[in-house]
Amino acid sequence: MTGDSKPNSTPNDPHRVVVLALDGVIPFELGIPARIFGRAFDALGRPLYDIRTCTIDGKPVRTDADFSISVEHGSELLATADTVVLPASHELGPAFEDGHLSPELAAAFELIRPGTRMVSICTGSYILAAAGLLDGLRATTHWRNSDHFQRVYPKVKVDPDVLFVDEGNILTSAGVAAGVDLCLHIVRRDHGTDVANTVARRCVVPPWRDGGQAQYIHRPLAAKTSESTATARMWALENLHDPITLSELATQANMSVRTFSRRFRDEVGTTPSRWLTNRRVDRARELLESSDLSIDIVAARTGFGTATSMRQHLHEALGVSPSTYRRTFQGPVTS
Repeated sequence: MTGDSKPNSTPNDPHRVVVLALDGVIPFELGIPARIFGRAFDALGRPLYDIRTCTIDGKPVRTDADFSISVEHGSELLATADTVVLPASHELGPAFEDGHLSPELAAAFELIRPGTRMVSICTGSYILAAAGLLDGLRATTHWRNSDHFQRVYPKVKVDPDVLFVDEGNILTSAGVAAGVDLCLHIVRRDHGTDVANTVARRCVVPPWRDGGQAQYIHRPLAAKTSESTATARMWALENLHDPITLSELATQANMSVRTFSRRFRDEVGTTPSRWLTNRRVDRARELLESSDLSIDIVAARTGFGTATSMRQHLHEALGVSPSTYRRTFQGPVTS
């Protein structure tokens, strides 16, 4: 496979990720896709992704640092993409007042094949919204830009509290390092938990982070800051197989239920109940991928209690049943 010939590639070729660098690109965000996707390999050590970078016209672009970046490809590379990633640029956000794509960017988007997965990092979401791809969908962006983003694109359902939003073929992340979380999520969705965890270890980052970007939004702190819900969260992870109540979590943290609930949301960015469900889903995914345990046993070991309950929660989180998920990442069930 050479050059821009991806549409004529074979099914065994790596998934082509094309990263579009715009003028004013932020180098950290630009490097995330290559770093995360570039560390994903199959069992034989073959790369699972082919990552390429392009600009609108193939010319160097300025960054928000004291250097420019030169790449080998122009926007014609977008026509070869299976996934397009749009990193943040300091010229997006509040400066993007008219809410429309420039003629050059619009022409570049015309090259993207229907069905291509579209991904934004931080304020790259402005580009997806300007292209009309986020109308009627949930999306996120950097929390500092969320109010402005909502004003400019009222048809988008902005969620400022999460690290990323997965709407199938359209995915958006919150600010800066949340792009790492989103790219790991994509690897996990494409190839399973084991591959994503291996990538995370190689990049020395957590496989997932609890909660969302709400925990990073500046808020006045209470005078007493020594209390934490971390102990309760650790206890919960060690006892996921058991029913866990909010009262039990609060007791582990030596707090009242009301104080615990408030502090948990401040620290983690979501409710205890939602966090607990997400961790149960994560554990169920690991067991479905790595074991031959029956669906009923997996449900019991993850605290869902019944296969029906686990099936409901997995479908809400992943859009598939436990059996379908297992077939995807483990192969056919043998019993």
